[in-house]
Amino acid sequence: MASRSRIELLAPARDAAIGIEAINHGADAIYIGGPAFGAREKAGNPVAEIARLAAHAHRYHARVFVTHNTILRDDELEAGRRLAWQLYEAGVDALIVQDMGLLELDLPPIQLHASTQTDIRTPQKARFLQDVGFAQIVLARELTLEQIGAIAAEVQRATLEFFIHGALCVAYSGNCYISHAHTGRSANRGSCSQECRLPYTVEDAQGRIVAHDKHVLSLKDNDQSANLQALVDAGIRSFKIEGRYKDMATVKNVTAHYRQLFDRLLEGRSDGLRAASSGRTRHWFVPDPEQGFNRGGTDYFVNGRRDDIGAFDSPKHAGRPVGHVTRIGADHFELQADDAATVLNNGDALTWWDRQGELQGVPINVAQRLGGSGWRLSPNAPIQSLKDLRRDAAISRNRDRGWERTLEKPSAERRIGVTLRLSETSDGFALSLRDDDGHAAEARTVHPHQPAQNVARAGSGLREQLGKLGGTLFEAHAVELALAQPWFLPAAVVNALRRDAVAALEAARAAAYRRLQPLPAVQPPVPYPDDTLSYLANVYNHRAAAFYAKHGVKVIDAAYESHEQTGEVSLMITKHCVRYSLSLCPKQAKGVIGVQGTVRAEPLTLVNGNERLTLRFDCKPCEMHVVGKLRKRVLKEAAAVPMAFYRTRPAAAQRKA
Repeated sequence: MASRSRIELLAPARDAAIGIEAINHGADAIYIGGPAFGAREKAGNPVAEIARLAAHAHRYHARVFVTHNTILRDDELEAGRRLAWQLYEAGVDALIVQDMGLLELDLPPIQLHASTQTDIRTPQKARFLQDVGFAQIVLARELTLEQIGAIAAEVQRATLEFFIHGALCVAYSGNCYISHAHTGRSANRGSCSQECRLPYTVEDAQGRIVAHDKHVLSLKDNDQSANLQALVDAGIRSFKIEGRYKDMATVKNVTAHYRQLFDRLLEGRSDGLRAASSGRTRHWFVPDPEQGFNRGGTDYFVNGRRDDIGAFDSPKHAGRPVGHVTRIGADHFELQADDAATVLNNGDALTWWDRQGELQGVPINVAQRLGGSGWRLSPNAPIQSLKDLRRDAAISRNRDRGWERTLEKPSAERRIGVTLRLSETSDGFALSLRDDDGHAAEARTVHPHQPAQNVARAGSGLREQLGKLGGTLFEAHAVELALAQPWFLPAAVVNALRRDAVAALEAARAAAYRRLQPLPAVQPPVPYPDDTLSYLANVYNHRAAAFYAKHGVKVIDAAYESHEQTGEVSLMITKHCVRYSLSLCPKQAKGVIGVQGTVRAEPLTLVNGNERLTLRFDCKPCEMHVVGKLRKRVLKEAAAVPMAFYRTRPAAAQRKA
């Protein structure tokens, strides 16, 4: 049964170095890509580097999860199986999986987590994934608190995970094929080309322009900072930060932000809820998520549908307002800061909006204070090339080099509290240590019992010397002296005794560490909630087809990447509704005199150059389908690499067909 008493802060890592710093800044677990089969193909890591990260994480009893979450062809399954064993042997605690074909292989005894790509939106699907052996499942970002609670009521053995920060995929995860259809780069294979961040012109059914060159499929970034208590109460126990492409500074900053929020949340509870790993973290800066790349924040659908979830003007990071232009020179411009305390730096990047509403920007080579709130700024591009940089233009900063320099230095420490107790033995002294988790160790030294000359100073001196735990995992919460009288102990003896005791405690913690255990599948195999699977199920190999057939599915279509679906289909299914965002939803018109009944959910069209996509609206579940088809170029290029899996239909179904 899943632990309901532990809260896990799950941070991303592009590489082991970032993962180590995420642990140091308070993460309870890290997710990272391996050398292959991760849904971010440019964020892969050698197994040896993942082993290095795991060794560091396990010192704090923190966990390391590896993304093994692309869909695999038949000819890739054996490599996928071998990689799973290599990761297990490297000390990895769990694999994050999308492809059900992996469950049909000879996997190591490692815990499996259901990837966001498995698109978990219902209690029935969540229960199914738990019952086939997934110990942790990441729920769809589109869920409300009420829907999360309904899943938690149904799922008792698996841990529920939820994204709380970072970029939002506009589609239901796993149900977006626009990238593959337009470029041949499959999101389900780790290579999304982010067609959703492009500008589109929106046309209505009569061909009239509703919106011109707007990024209508681009969303703001997820920020659940204000909803953590509610999410805990709804049943979430693993809180996931998005960002396996993010840099070191961003991961440090956002991890620290949520660590501090969770520390405050846990301190205020009396129900025994606690962090999932050991130690307390001190940060040597004030975390501020708005300092890093962001498109503005939204809590998405957690508290119901919002009308401000889109980043329609630009998918870029506009930054924070800093001031306005007062003068344009031949090779520089001058700026009046809004706040006299604002400091601009060489290497900052500034942005402004041009007259067409497009975001412009330029890095600054030299920033010189003029006095008061005035600044003279020399950009790294000719002034004449900076579109619509003009007097009175509002300027924002989307890169603050001063902030970055702060985070380039050591910026946190994580320590586990210990109680030290020095006592006498027949031939010397013993130092015992007990940490906050209850692990204990002892070291002894042979040394004569020599009375201290300075009795008043002896006790305080011993406590001070014993408590010097800098450079270790530990910090002294208490130092006890169980001595018949104050004894003299040379500093070298005390230091050696302390080092031996610390080493023994680390060894005891390592010996006590236990891998996460796999969750046994329910037997006999439980039925899948449906008996038919379309291309949306992403079945790309025969092992995956066999898995679903074993669980009662009668008709199994191949994944979109197999190119059986060459005509127009839903390339994206999303809870985001362009009609709603543009105030054209029939539900918005309900009750409005003169408007009710005149607004209908007719299709809209997205236009980008020669590309046209149809938006269809399914108002009952309140969903939008983006409809299109494979480009001929993609079909032509893929023909040289035929897909191995096509369609599985039981004989009876084939005869009926």
